[in-house]
Amino acid sequence: QLQASGGGLVQPGGSLRLSCAASGSIFRTNDMGWYRQAPGKQRELVAAVTRGGITSSADSVKGRFTISRDNAKNTVYLQMNSLTPEDTAVYYCYAVIVTVGKGWRQYENDYWGQGTLVTVSS
Repeated sequence: QLQASGGGLVQPGGSLRLSCAASGSIFRTNDMGWYRQAPGKQRELVAAVTRGGITSSADSVKGRFTISRDNAKNTVYLQMNSLTPEDTAVYYCYAVIVTVGKGWRQYENDYWGQGTLVTVSS
């Protein structure tokens, strides 16, 4: 499972750091990342990072948000700076996780965190 934390209320121009830790019978975590969904809008990809550390992000957050990960802890982070009211949304983490079954067969599945609310308001 994935457990996200770090959301909250912040003033415009402020910063927040989101964390999302994967737990359970994990053989390996591949891609990890964050989506967000604002009220009345579709869910959008915010940022993603490969196991090797290659990152990508939406144009709307470039230069303000930084994604990183700790493979040893199966954790992904999202450092959000210079927040604006347009960043207000529920943020969801995801991870592509590989587990091992009988006969050492590997299974790859997508997992989602429960969502953490980020509110940017004065």
